[in-house]
Amino acid sequence: MSAPPSFLWTRRIFLTGLTVFVLLPVYVMLSSSLKPLEDVSEKFQWIPSGLTVRPYVDIWETVPLADYFVNSLIVSGAATVCSVAIAVFAAYAVSRYDFRGKRVFTVTVLSTQMFPGILFLLPLFLIYVNIGNATGIALFGSRGGLILTYLTFSLPFSIWMLIGYFDSIPRDLDEAAEVDGCGPVGALFRVIVPAAVPGIIAVAVYAFMTAWGEVLFASVMTNEATRTLAVGLQGYSTLNDVYWNQIMAASLVVSVPVVAGFLLLQRYLITGLTAGAVK
Repeated sequence: MSAPPSFLWTRRIFLTGLTVFVLLPVYVMLSSSLKPLEDVSEKFQWIPSGLTVRPYVDIWETVPLADYFVNSLIVSGAATVCSVAIAVFAAYAVSRYDFRGKRVFTVTVLSTQMFPGILFLLPLFLIYVNIGNATGIALFGSRGGLILTYLTFSLPFSIWMLIGYFDSIPRDLDEAAEVDGCGPVGALFRVIVPAAVPGIIAVAVYAFMTAWGEVLFASVMTNEATRTLAVGLQGYSTLNDVYWNQIMAASLVVSVPVVAGFLLLQRYLITGLTAGAVK
């Protein structure tokens, strides 16, 4: 049974309007990044009168964008690796074994997502400062401290998501691996992890995107040497002027890793997010 013409036209109009709504800000950013500062500061023109790539050259000189880029890659990459590694072991233990406090653990992990992140800002700040004063380990203002901070957000969701994914994998695979001589760790890495690649990739993408675009904690927990991109973009706004064209150019540049990674891993991401929904 074919859909009526009215439905087809309604769908086309709705999808067209949605596409325009989504791509319009991207066009504004792109066109503004190719204009001189004088043109951007004046009334916005939908069709630029003149184009220049100078903003894409100046963004690396106005602020140390390359340093911020490296900091973001290190922090986001380390937070992603640690989140995935810990979540795999924790989710496997919860999914495959019964132990005392299992229900309390899972409820606690899920309940951490109910609180806004700003509630943890002051406690983490005080903890890092006191640890630094007592042990000399500089967590405040360091990349390591920021990585630990991001784990408090990404790790609970990663564990909860992988629990549902591991539950959808038949336990017969574990039993077959044990018959072949594998222990619990061997069964995890040789059987379960290869079968759970889409879910693990989805968790990794979520953890990376969470760390890459976070602003609140990065603005408090970092200094000039460890500042990330999300905070470093504020450097294009000075007391004398705001370099709008460079802000737009830098925003597009720093979005490339996330967008490229999302497009490359989109198939695994969708599979991983929907896995475990149907048992």
